[in-house]
Amino acid sequence: MKAILSAAALSLATALPSLAFDPAAMTDAEKEAFGTAVRDYLMANPEVLIESINVLETRRAAEAVQNDLVLVENNKDAIFNDGHSWVGGNPEGDITLVEFVDYRCGFCRKVNPELEALIKDDGNIRFILKEFPILGEESDLASRFAVSVQQLTDGNTYKQIHDQLMAMRGPVNLESLTEMATAAKLDAPAIINRMNTEEVSAVLRENRQLAERMGIQGTPTFIIGPEMLRGVPQTGLAAAVAEIRKKVEG
Repeated sequence: MKAILSAAALSLATALPSLAFDPAAMTDAEKEAFGTAVRDYLMANPEVLIESINVLETRRAAEAVQNDLVLVENNKDAIFNDGHSWVGGNPEGDITLVEFVDYRCGFCRKVNPELEALIKDDGNIRFILKEFPILGEESDLASRFAVSVQQLTDGNTYKQIHDQLMAMRGPVNLESLTEMATAAKLDAPAIINRMNTEEVSAVLRENRQLAERMGIQGTPTFIIGPEMLRGVPQTGLAAAVAEIRKKVEG
């Protein structure tokens, strides 16, 4: 707010070119008088302050987008071709959508039906899932279970388990995960025993390190082509994909 008031003061001063404006040369009395004049002006014209705030927010948002473009470019190999993340949708799609996901994240669960419908209906999206458990022990257990399933079975089975974990409403513990594996006719003991191995830990560690480099602190975070979306876009995922596609193709 102080920065905005200062900017407003400078704008007011520079709007009067006939007057020399040198804050350093002002006396204390002149500074006080000038401050009073600025305050009176802003009180009489509050829309100026609102406009200043809007300009500042727009500028910061643009800078954040540009910074995220650089982050995606600098980490593109780890994002799009890490060698361990599940890849689905259309592997030859014209655009890649990556989701950093936590199975206990309410927003991840809420957007999941929309995400699944988009991948199916679009038909030309390469879809990558990044296990990113950040919401406690149950999140960690769920991701370790999913990665263990992926490493011991195949991509289709992993996706089935992923979908079940996204829909799971009860507690996540070794008992419930064993029941899930058994119901899916998987080798439950082998999957449970692998969850705390270095092979599984390495995947989660690499994902976490990637997230740290990119300043990702929440889920879901999406990367669509060259752009990063920190959260669910207000316009919806389909609209976001269409907009980014247009930019890339243009």
